[in-house]
Amino acid sequence: MVTDTTALRYAQQDPDVRLMLQVRDDNATAFEELVLRYQARLLSVLEHAVGRRGQAEDLVQEVFLRVFRARKRYQPGAKFSTWLFTIANNLASNSQRSRSRRKEVNIASAGSTTSLQPLEGMAIAESGLMPTRQVDASERGAVVRAAIQSLSDRQRMALLLCKFEEMSYVEIAETMELTVPAVKSLLSRARVNLKDALEPYMQDGVLPRSSVDELGGVGPDE
Repeated sequence: MVTDTTALRYAQQDPDVRLMLQVRDDNATAFEELVLRYQARLLSVLEHAVGRRGQAEDLVQEVFLRVFRARKRYQPGAKFSTWLFTIANNLASNSQRSRSRRKEVNIASAGSTTSLQPLEGMAIAESGLMPTRQVDASERGAVVRAAIQSLSDRQRMALLLCKFEEMSYVEIAETMELTVPAVKSLLSRARVNLKDALEPYMQDGVLPRSSVDELGGVGPDE
């Protein structure tokens, strides 16, 4: 239960909370403003989280639909972005579980229109690795996508929220409904797993199997 004091504090500190309170009062312009502010950010995180552009676009629409449906019950007990990405995280997790049950392969499309440069830089920086040779941009993009998708759903989401949304450990914990130590552990394991996934390619040019598939079945020695 959100206290009046807590609600007032967030309303005073967060302009997006104030917009959502206007949405609660059926202000359509305020809702449109929130969509404009968060649509691209949600799409970026969700595309990298679920690995498919079309699926991510559907999830973004579902996030805003749920926000609108929940407007009358809205009480500001956290930053608006934390509340919004909690909804997004839950939807992404449910979507991934459904796809897992259908045994679908979760690799991002090579034709994605989202820029890979921020993702590449983040993944390489988090792995602590530096390239020891000249690498092809499209090849590197495929390897980075494969490395990101090799993480568990929770590791991937924690890393994306940390790096793309610049959320604190506390905010990530609130968003993912975890403890702060659990978030720290997820991020630590994600960095180790990224290094393990990227190192063979960064050091010796060895492509992961999933990257070879994405590039049309041609490895560096073929």
